[in-house]
Amino acid sequence: MYSQSSLPLAHGGVASSSSFSFSSEPEPGGVEEALLQLVQDHHQTSLRLREVTEKAKKDAIKKAARAAELMVDAVNGGVQESFVNEKRIEYEIRALTATITRFTKQTDQWLSVTHSMNSAIKEFGDFENWMKIMEFDCKNITAAIHNIHQA
Repeated sequence: MYSQSSLPLAHGGVASSSSFSFSSEPEPGGVEEALLQLVQDHHQTSLRLREVTEKAKKDAIKKAARAAELMVDAVNGGVQESFVNEKRIEYEIRALTATITRFTKQTDQWLSVTHSMNSAIKEFGDFENWMKIMEFDCKNITAAIHNIHQA
């Protein structure tokens, strides 16, 4: 937990073997003061460590929230672009449907006109054929009248 350089040091001096006495009375401010100082130093170090840990935790939470926000924005950007493209495609589909309907009506009109023209051409052919038959009949009648008149 502590590195060598961060170990709390007692402020009281360490007694040498020559100055150490075995009396029953403790020295005022000796061992008790050193222990008290060690406990206080430990408490201060724990508080600083707790503050640093709490700050790191808050910083990590902020960074994670920012990363999540960026990912959501990236995903939403793609979704928004897809939505815009979908709307554009739907608009184009409606426009193409209208164009197809217009072309279908125009094609039906052309087919009707073409059918009418074909019928008219057939009628001309029929009329021409009728005219040839009538001309042939008239020639036959004229020839018959001519033969009757000469006879």
